[in-house]
Amino acid sequence: MECGGCVQCDVSLKQFKMATVHLRIGDLVWGKLGRYPPWPGKIVSPPKDLKRPRGKKCFFVKFFGTEDHAWIKVEQLKPYHPHKDEMIKINKGKRFQQAVDAVEEYLKKAKGKDQAHPDDKSKSEKGRKAAKPMKIIEEDDEDAFKGGSSDKPASSMEPITKRLKIIEEDTRSTSIQAADSTAISGSITPTDKRIGFLGLGLMGSGVVCNLLKMGHVVTVWNRTAEKCDLFIQEGARLGRTPAEVVSMCDITFSCVSDPKAARDLVFGPSGVLQGIRPGKCYVEMSTVDSETITELAQVITSRGGRFLEAPVSGSQQLSNDGMLVIVAAGDRSVYEDCSSCFQAMGKTSFFIAGEAGNAARMMLILNMVQGSFMATIAEGLTLAQATGQSQQTFLDILCQGQMASTFVDQKCQNILQGNFKPDYYLKHIQKDLRLAISMGDSVNHPTPMAAAANEVYKRAKALDQSDNDMSAVYRAYIH
Repeated sequence: MECGGCVQCDVSLKQFKMATVHLRIGDLVWGKLGRYPPWPGKIVSPPKDLKRPRGKKCFFVKFFGTEDHAWIKVEQLKPYHPHKDEMIKINKGKRFQQAVDAVEEYLKKAKGKDQAHPDDKSKSEKGRKAAKPMKIIEEDDEDAFKGGSSDKPASSMEPITKRLKIIEEDTRSTSIQAADSTAISGSITPTDKRIGFLGLGLMGSGVVCNLLKMGHVVTVWNRTAEKCDLFIQEGARLGRTPAEVVSMCDITFSCVSDPKAARDLVFGPSGVLQGIRPGKCYVEMSTVDSETITELAQVITSRGGRFLEAPVSGSQQLSNDGMLVIVAAGDRSVYEDCSSCFQAMGKTSFFIAGEAGNAARMMLILNMVQGSFMATIAEGLTLAQATGQSQQTFLDILCQGQMASTFVDQKCQNILQGNFKPDYYLKHIQKDLRLAISMGDSVNHPTPMAAAANEVYKRAKALDQSDNDMSAVYRAYIH
């Protein structure tokens, strides 16, 4: 994975690259991973079953203050000590400071051990000259990687960072080489506006994690309150009700499952509407129909609030990676106020002129195409099996042709492995198909392909696949 520029500081990748570095296992380094700012880490031995990526020389780095680890190309690494002051100047985030503190704690422990055993130190230095670099990591070193001293909770963000964990940096991947119109051109300076976020589902969790990582002040609420705990530990504030979040914040985002949930959040007891005051901004990120958006926009603005719809195209993994595509419509000034937030959560954003509801229409069309395509891929895989053809060969050929994409490869691999862990819920893509078909009916436009795909997803739901990934539509063809 490569990045066109650091999104949180003004150090571009070109500036970060080094002409020549001489590194070995055990060295402390600054590593540049994807869109994120340089982060302190330590070169360690990779797991035995983890292959080194093909291509340029790289090292396996474990990052301090997180559970993240990845293969990093040598030109995206710098020695820790010579560049410490430089990196601290350009990154002021809370998690970054915690990571630096963890490095210093690790160094104190290492220094204490050296002072306690000077003979061992001299022996190890002599041995180091004669032998090849070996794994230099001790069991209690893990404390440093988990966020600092032992009297501090070590894994406050563990479930979230595990979801964000990048096991291997595949140099052939193009997932982070796409044009990034919001982040590639400059740095993120977090807005000084207070941000609220309602809904911590598959998509919302990754969004909030990235908002916090990029230095935003965020207040969260979720219907299941326990989901907020991880984010509170990472520095988010807790809102007891949607109304309280809106009243506390300048801009409040909502990301929930469907039109009913979106309406309930606004009109329900202690709902958003009770917290709206003149000047408050409300951003609806849920994928819903345009009628719901129009209704929400009218009621928010009638109270003096400002409204923007900003549904997102992507999946849980893309949300975690900060690589969503945002499609917005409504109040242009709110869109501009959300600039740093959109840069943190997405690789690019579009503003569609005209009335609120246009973004909802566009997103339903996009998801209609994606859902229909997924059903067709599943149909092809099952037809290959029924006619005695190898499904793996079908996939290999498909991924070498004009239809090759990360989406096709990942979804087909999931199917062949029987892995339907949700990245985008099947019930949600079926909801999007249903809404798209209804939208077509409202303008007397035929949607026969979407209608056929919708029936397949309905059958999959009847087979208890609702809470599985959309690729589980495959099971509708084999039962």
